[in-house]
Amino acid sequence: LVQAITDTFRELDSTDHRAIVFTGSGRAFSAGVDLWQIVDGGPDYVERYLAALIDSFEAVFFTGKPVVAALNGHAIAGGCILASGCDYRIMAAGRIGVPELLVGVPFPTSALEIVMHAVGPQRARTLVQTGATHEPAAALQLGLVDEVVDADRLEDQALATAIRLADTAPADTFRQTKRQLQLDVAERLARHRPEQDPQILRLWQAKAADGTIRGYMERTVTRR
Repeated sequence: LVQAITDTFRELDSTDHRAIVFTGSGRAFSAGVDLWQIVDGGPDYVERYLAALIDSFEAVFFTGKPVVAALNGHAIAGGCILASGCDYRIMAAGRIGVPELLVGVPFPTSALEIVMHAVGPQRARTLVQTGATHEPAAALQLGLVDEVVDADRLEDQALATAIRLADTAPADTFRQTKRQLQLDVAERLARHRPEQDPQILRLWQAKAADGTIRGYMERTVTRR
């Protein structure tokens, strides 16, 4: 799935489409990483998956076109990062937040940078350290989303917003401006990822092996 997200966004970024609406189906926009698969997959799987997950975060975030998130339901952990990577977020239902520390794993550097870009460093720090998830009204106050609408209006509102953003400026001007707004993030990622990513990977592998992630899942999620 995350590889498909990466491929789709990279393809869309190179086409004539003027803007992108990013949404989910069913009860969730994205409930985050399949942590049972992380536990069962072993260290090699964790390494491949984490790299693919980071690619998907950055593919969404660095797309040069307007991207609107239509949050039809829960946007948890990785789902919240994907939403935060969009230019505008509209939420209709569910909860949103970043409970990674409650799971026992560190954030990829890209994930932290994207959350800070979306809500600012102070709010990001609170969201990350508490691990709390929030319903739409609270998410709006925190800046995690830009707008709350009824579910039956979500698609139409997201499409209208995407068109409005696309009409704001010529496509090349919008792309350049977006690149400027993201410049600090891009520079920090280039500087810190080579050092941080191996440390983060080792911790994910360790927490998958020592029962930390399994313990969280057994406390909070019914396995299907």
